[in-house]
Amino acid sequence: MIVPVLLSGGSGTRLWPLSRKSYPKQFARLTGEGTLFQASVTRLTGPAFAPPIIVTGSDFRFIVTEQLADAGIDPGAILIEPEARNTAPAVLAAALWLEKTQPGALMLVAPSDHVIADADAFCRAVEAGIPAAREGRLVTLGITPDRPETGYGYLELDGQPGNGPVPLRRFVEKPDLDTARAMLDAGTYLWNAGIFLFRADAIVAAFREHAPALIDPVTQAVERARPDLGFLRLDVDTWKEAEDISIDFAVMEKAANLSVVPFPGGWSDLGGWDAVWREMDRDGTGTAVSGHATAIDCTDTLLRSEDSRLELVGIGLTDVIAVAMPDAVLVAHASRAQDVKNAVTALKGKAAKQATAFPVDHRPWGWFESLVISDRFQVKRIVVHPGAALSLQSHHHRSEHWIVVRGTARVTVNDDVALLTENQSIYIPLGAVHRMENPGKVDMVLIEVQTGPYLGEDDIVRYEDIYAR
Repeated sequence: MIVPVLLSGGSGTRLWPLSRKSYPKQFARLTGEGTLFQASVTRLTGPAFAPPIIVTGSDFRFIVTEQLADAGIDPGAILIEPEARNTAPAVLAAALWLEKTQPGALMLVAPSDHVIADADAFCRAVEAGIPAAREGRLVTLGITPDRPETGYGYLELDGQPGNGPVPLRRFVEKPDLDTARAMLDAGTYLWNAGIFLFRADAIVAAFREHAPALIDPVTQAVERARPDLGFLRLDVDTWKEAEDISIDFAVMEKAANLSVVPFPGGWSDLGGWDAVWREMDRDGTGTAVSGHATAIDCTDTLLRSEDSRLELVGIGLTDVIAVAMPDAVLVAHASRAQDVKNAVTALKGKAAKQATAFPVDHRPWGWFESLVISDRFQVKRIVVHPGAALSLQSHHHRSEHWIVVRGTARVTVNDDVALLTENQSIYIPLGAVHRMENPGKVDMVLIEVQTGPYLGEDDIVRYEDIYAR
């Protein structure tokens, strides 16, 4: 069986404001009912695949488990990176873990934020690469291009593409438009999708040959990893010694035993809002809208509102991208889609929290959003999943008033425990030790009103926490 390894630690800044550091694009619903992460893991589920290994960051660990549970998928292991170090250390860590737990396993490494329209065709392409991978070759999937794209790297084949693996001649960096057109006409170039199939021991051997400096720190990080609530935390001290480098630069561009399996099916890395526009349903004028957006006399335009309370209307627009969130709005010419990351840099420069923080804050017990923020008070909507509980905590600077609007809450305030149902409320005095739990079978929703001179999320003293924070 093939062991899928899903890389789920990226930040996706080119899809700001929907994708942000605290909640990147792989966990968002961009093109379908589920998220990109859920679509990716579902695509790699079935008789041919073992339970997936997920490599992600600490901030995303509970988002990963929640979305896996929603998709009905039980993972094989979830490796937690202490910090992002690019794809090479992540792939090596997964390979070393597989060598320990499933010697000789084939591993399929894939990003978790891509769109692949035909999952069956994708699985057939993976199957075509199995014989070469079992022989010890490093196999990559190359996407048959349908346009002269300047936003992707390319793979030059050593011959015309067929139905099976073709030797790779070289990697080609993102080209200019004229070069991309020439490569499209040549027919021997494919887009580099960053999807790989190989034996775990084969890729470890490739790292030893081409990137030996990574072997020791990543090996130590895996050997010293510790279990934590169903996750496997890689060792912090040794992990930070690993070079921040992609697997292409570290290994693939140096290895001589690479083969490419062409994949002609629909694919996109959703690397910008122009790519999202291409994947959305468009009308006869080339305009795509979300459910909370309206286009009037627009052409080749993308209008998305991600909040039901905010209606976005475009009139007479051509080649425009407009994306509205509750706390930020992007308006850009379609030709500048790749420059959205510059907006994130500019916002960071002015210390705007919208640069990295998502308006909905996801936690292991559920999520919350701030509805009103002022100098000395804040109003939040808090959603707690069935069976979940916030930590037992107190605050130095604020008191709180809780009003249950859905479900049932078990509330602890000092030595008192009470059950609150819809339309009931309770006051949490400054300094009181308190906890909120959901003993029911549906999400519990409450409105929290905070008052005090300081309302920051770091004003928390935790005494007990089932999530070991």
